[in-house]
Amino acid sequence: MFKESFHKVFSVAMALLVLLSTMSFTMEKHFCGDTLIDVSIFSKVDNCCDIKAVAITAFEKKSCCKEEIEVVKGQDDLKKATFEDFHFDQHIFITTFYVAYVNLFEGLPEQVVPHKNYSPPNLVTDIQLLDQVFVI
Repeated sequence: MFKESFHKVFSVAMALLVLLSTMSFTMEKHFCGDTLIDVSIFSKVDNCCDIKAVAITAFEKKSCCKEEIEVVKGQDDLKKATFEDFHFDQHIFITTFYVAYVNLFEGLPEQVVPHKNYSPPNLVTDIQLLDQVFVI
């Protein structure tokens, strides 16, 4: 029981590890001046310069807004092996194992039971009691 549940938990953990290691995403940050205004992972960031909330004086000619984009790349070089990549002795082992494994689940032939539908005759009297024969 413990071994089966441990195996299932370990399998799910390994699948999640592969999924998370191959996933990539982009994180966007929007700053107005030195203040962080918005952080977004899956959608567009809100731009404060479009709202005109920040007053630009005559001395400031450049925009106060700054956007940073961080890209976290996932793993792209996964090894994909085919049957042709194996050596000859590995081919023989794999095919032998497959044939032996498939033959494990071959069903037995249906056996014929000759007395399957036989019904015993009706007893009129108990012969042992009638002859007074008892097993001691």
